[in-house]
Parts: sequence; C-alpha cells; structure tokens
Amino acid sequence: MTDRTHPGAPAAPARPVLVTLLLVSMLTVMAGATISPALPAMRRHFADVDDITFLVRLVLTVPALAIAVGAPVAGLLVDRAGRKPVLVGSVVLYGLAGGSGLVLGDVYAILAGRVLLGLAVAGVMTAATALVADLYSGPERSRVLGLQAGAMGMGGVVFLSVGGLLAGLDWRGPFAVYLAALPLAALVALVVKEPARAEPPARRAGATGGRAVPGAALAIFALAFVGQAVFYTVPTQLPFHLADLAGVGAVGSGLILASMSAVQATVSANYGRIARGRREAALAAVVFAVLGAGAALIGFAPGVPVVLAGLALIGTGVGLLVPHLNTWLVARTPAEVRGRTLSGITAAMFLGQFLSPVAAQPLAGEGLDTVYLAAAAVALAVSVTVALAWRRPAREEAAPEGAGAPRERNATGRTGA
Repeated sequence: MTDRTHPGAPAAPARPVLVTLLLVSMLTVMAGATISPALPAMRRHFADVDDITFLVRLVLTVPALAIAVGAPVAGLLVDRAGRKPVLVGSVVLYGLAGGSGLVLGDVYAILAGRVLLGLAVAGVMTAATALVADLYSGPERSRVLGLQAGAMGMGGVVFLSVGGLLAGLDWRGPFAVYLAALPLAALVALVVKEPARAEPPARRAGATGGRAVPGAALAIFALAFVGQAVFYTVPTQLPFHLADLAGVGAVGSGLILASMSAVQATVSANYGRIARGRREAALAAVVFAVLGAGAALIGFAPGVPVVLAGLALIGTGVGLLVPHLNTWLVARTPAEVRGRTLSGITAAMFLGQFLSPVAAQPLAGEGLDTVYLAAAAVALAVSVTVALAWRRPAREEAAPEGAGAPRERNATGRTGA
C-alpha cells in the first residue's frame, strides 16, 4: 500500500523525538478512564446530588464529548498554526484541567474541568499523530503508529494502576495523575521541531486536490466510533460490575483495568509485524470479532478469572484497532490536510466513548451482564458486515497467482497495477 505523503519527506528523526512523542501519546486514549476506579467513592461523596450515578459516569465520559466536538478545531489549528504549537499548548492545558479535580468541590465544576481536559486531549492526539505521520513513512510509519498505540495502552497501565492506588486513599487522588503532563510540555518544547510544511497541492504537478478518499475515510470513522463504543463499556461499567460480581474495590478495579491496558500495549507495539501483508478490511473484521468475543466472555462471566480472559481479548482488539485505523487513514491522506483528517477519526473515536454509557443506560437496569452481551452482539455484527463487504472486492482484486498481499493503490486510493 502506498501513502500519499509529499515528495522529499525528511529522514526519520532522532530517538529523543520518538520517545517524546510516545510519552505524550500516553496521555490520550485512557485520559478519561484514569479516574474510573474512583467512581463508586465519588458517587458516595456526592450522594445528596440528584442523579449522581449518571453524573459520576458523565465525569468519566464528558471529556470524550469535548474531544469529539473540539477535534475538528484542533485539526484545523494543526494544519494552519503548526503541529508543535498546538501540541505544547494542549499538553499544558491537559495538566491544569485534569488536575483541577484535586481542588474543586462541586460535581458540576468538576464536569467543567473535564470538558477542558477533553479539548486538551483533542489537541494532543491530533497533533501527536500528525507529527508521527509527517516524520515517518512506509513500513516505518506503521511500526511507529503501532508503538504510539502501545504507548497509549501503557499509559492506561500506569495511570489506571496509580489511579486505583490513589483512589484507595481518597476519591480525589486519581486527579493528581494528570499533573504529570506539565513537565512533558517542557520536554516537547525542547525536543520536538516543527516539520517542514508540505507544498500546497495546487502547486504540485499531478496533485489530486488534497483530499482523502471520502468513502474510505467515512468507513474508517464509522469503525472507530463503534469500536470505541464497545471498548468503553469496560472503564464505564466494569468497576460497578466487579463490585456486584465479586465485591472488588477501587484498588482491585484499577489493577484489573490496567491488565487490559497491558495487553493492549503489547499487541499495539507489535502491530507492524501483525498487519504486514494483510488486507485492511480483513484485519478489521478480525479485530471486531475479537472485541465481540471479549465482551461476550465478560457478559457470561461467573467470576473474576473469566472477566480477566474477556479483558485480554478486548485489550487485544483495541491494541490492533487504533494503530490499524490510523495507518489505514493516513495512507489515504495528503500531508497538507492530515491534521483535519486525523481530527475526524479522533472525533469518531471519542464520540463513541461518550455515547457508550448513554447507549448502555437503558440496558443497565437489566443487569450489567446484559450491557456486555449487547456490546458483543454489536461488535460481532460489525465483524460479519465488514467480512462480507470485503470478500467480493478481495476476490476481484486478487492477483492471478492468488497471492494474499494487497495490491498497490494509486493516488486516488483505488487499486491498480
């Protein structure tokens, strides 16, 4: 598969740049979930507030809505103002907004701080992924996008573990984790250089107009939305499910959630090797089948060991989903609109996270096992749909000798010789 980067892409940057981008990426996907182990204690603290059960879940998920709303603006800024300025400013806002829960005494004020946290994550995720896409190309880009997703998963391991331990001391404790972003902002300012701007497409011979393939992009956005909606049943519902199932407290919930993130990080770090030579749609179908199987195990689980097995499958699925969809999209996007296009997948992912508990709420009254079984049904239905949609084009595009490697794509994203 070819990607539509501008000619003369620079050589891969030095290792300190890669390390910095990976550290920053740790702040993103599980940003909202850091406080997940504290939700039951937070509900008890604000027990006199109307609809507090819903509100504490909203504290967890409202950053995702803010990310979905703010990502298009972040993408525009990333393309026009530059990757580095947006990244530095967003990391600073992340630390201040995320840590605000340490001092705020009203649940609605905490919600406002979480909205600002979401806007910060939109900038961090869009700018960091755009930098990776700008600075790397070809198989190396796939490898680094896998490492980036692995760093996101490792962020979940660290933040959820520490958050769970701090939640065992006080429900405010996990908010302190966000302060780690402030020294990272200084590191970004010192180490990361703004990449050279791509020449506008109108000035290049043979330019295709600077747009990603619309059909492919929309399909990728839809997969990102559904995948994250299924995945986010874990941080939003599992602490309550574990408490009902086996009396697991905040520390135990944090460690159990961290085990899923550890699997996610390991799988993502190996994404480049796993995906090599495989068709995008075929791998996407497998990813959703794995997500569905994991959710089904949790739904049927009689105890914690089966829940852990389900979480391992969900961690595997998400570990492949994020780098796979990013790689699939970046390969079809010219550099000059990369920020805006990546903001689309960021918005889709986090809109899925936000709507996950909203969609689950009507089913929660039937039992949280019902929520997981419904999530499994959705994921498996998507897997079957993608597999059926892929089979016919795959047969038509197959090489005469029957090789399974994907054919090269031209600048319009269509397959060709």
